[in-house]
Amino acid sequence: MKTWFTVATLAVAALGVQAQGTDPLKAAVAADHRSVGNVARDAWRHPYETLSFFGIKPTDTVVELVPGGGWYTEILAPYLREQGQLYAADGGSARFKAKMDSMGVYGKVKITAFDPAKGVFDIAPPGSADAVLTFRNVHNWMNGGTAQAVFDAAFKALKPGGVLGVEEHRLPASRTQDPKAPTGYVQEATVIKFAEAAGFKLAGRSEINANPKDTADHPDGVWTLPPTYALKDKDRAKYQAIGESDRMTLKFTKP
Repeated sequence: MKTWFTVATLAVAALGVQAQGTDPLKAAVAADHRSVGNVARDAWRHPYETLSFFGIKPTDTVVELVPGGGWYTEILAPYLREQGQLYAADGGSARFKAKMDSMGVYGKVKITAFDPAKGVFDIAPPGSADAVLTFRNVHNWMNGGTAQAVFDAAFKALKPGGVLGVEEHRLPASRTQDPKAPTGYVQEATVIKFAEAAGFKLAGRSEINANPKDTADHPDGVWTLPPTYALKDKDRAKYQAIGESDRMTLKFTKP
């Protein structure tokens, strides 16, 4: 049964490529194995535009830091499956491992050891990656006091000329940055400082994931907004109208 499911999954992916013409990234975004809830968030997360901005190619070796529930993994795994390699730098989540074991489309994903709190940064062999990507994680590393160590590890894993792609909830420059980022919002200047201290050069900024409706001053921080709705039904319509957070999208390169 497992073998049939694997073959069927790959067949669906192949049909997706045909349906999307010659653009394998569009095919990966449109693939049928993606969960309905994740697809529903494409309008806010802009996966095609974001990965295009980072310049991710199907032949690349890519490290995804803290894949969480696998939102971007659902896209990156089939996109890189045939010609590239995806390393999922995970902290040992049983739920993520179960997801990777559930479908043949994830069969080539390599889960690597990443636990900043314990000083574990074995995200990929040194100098092996074309890109390291992180989606809305910097505030967590700041809270744990490990942000600089993570950026240093990304630099070590990348080839010369490799890309570090960062998406993060954005704190306006006019606000004071708490070093622990308890609201989940981070200033662009703070992210740039971490990256440059590791040796990276800023290569570009994009407003792909910007949301001017987000004032970044909510009662329970960024988690007040969808999809978390930390206040539950209190003012839900208000926060639903705002939508997901305003986010920076930054591209760095390793010289």
